[in-house]
Amino acid sequence: MKLTGLHILLTYQCTFECDHCFVWGSPRQNGTLTFEQIENILMQAKQAGVTSIYFEGGEPFLYYAILVKAVRKAADMGFEVGIVSNAYWAISVADAVEWLSPIAGCLSDLTVSSDIYHCGECLGECPQNALVAAKWLHIPTGMISIDQPEVDGEAIVMYRGRAAKKLSERAVSHPWEEFESCPHEDLREPGRVHLDPLGNLQICQGVSIGNVFEAPLNGICAEYDADSHPICGILIAGGPAALVREYNLPHAARYADACHLCYEVRTTLRERFPQYLNPDQMYGVMK
Repeated sequence: MKLTGLHILLTYQCTFECDHCFVWGSPRQNGTLTFEQIENILMQAKQAGVTSIYFEGGEPFLYYAILVKAVRKAADMGFEVGIVSNAYWAISVADAVEWLSPIAGCLSDLTVSSDIYHCGECLGECPQNALVAAKWLHIPTGMISIDQPEVDGEAIVMYRGRAAKKLSERAVSHPWEEFESCPHEDLREPGRVHLDPLGNLQICQGVSIGNVFEAPLNGICAEYDADSHPICGILIAGGPAALVREYNLPHAARYADACHLCYEVRTTLRERFPQYLNPDQMYGVMK
């Protein structure tokens, strides 16, 4: 498996507790990387041939001093660096400039979240302030906007994580047998993966292929065999419906989407495959 992108979840903590959140971000969550750990991860990423680093969460700006230091370090090492944030910190454009100025020359992208889940309106004031400040500082920007389940559009909910529990009942449902492929992730050659604060390398949220605190990233990539992975291999062969059939699992008649069925099925398999279906944080278990 060849990686070009690594998305680092700096923390599971977040200022919000959005109903659609894949990672169960919350003020009550735990798990945050130290700068020493980030340095180690960046060195592993360089050795593995990664070229792009994103810092995400949770909300990465909650640990601002570490975020700034990590962004600068990654840029100095030659990575393209991005951040995904809900922009809670951009109370005004002037304030947003102060927050962004220390990392302005290091960022290739700042993506902000703006939707009803985060702002209570289509485009919140804080995200707008962040985008304006980034423009002034010549930082390229993007936006993530998630529609409500009842809304048809390009920005749709994927019913994994908290969305599977909080929003799926409001969505149009489909027979479980229809979900015979994974529509959102390339489980054989993903190109980019997520790395959580506990070191788990996740090919999809809650599906682990190794831990960089236990084995080097380049080794994990070299040894990853999608077909022999007890979750990924079956998903590749026949989608979430194949997981139901392979492991003879109880199930409902209908689900909101493939992610919904996959998440519910994986939840029932966690005790059987704790090495691959972790950590607790990705399944809403807050200690």
